[in-house]
Amino acid sequence: MAKKTVASLQTSSKRMTKAIKMVRSPKTGAYTFAESVMPPEVVNEWLAKK
Repeated sequence: MAKKTVASLQTSSKRMTKAIKMVRSPKTGAYTFAESVMPPEVVNEWLAKK
């Protein structure tokens, strides 16, 4: 029964992509990871931003 519930939730939701990029901290110089969930159309724009 749980599988049917999950399947019905997936068909009604929008298609989303989780993007992860490494960001360098200007203060310490250490790298951190920035994560965001967005539509696939805006992933390249988000990754290109500094």
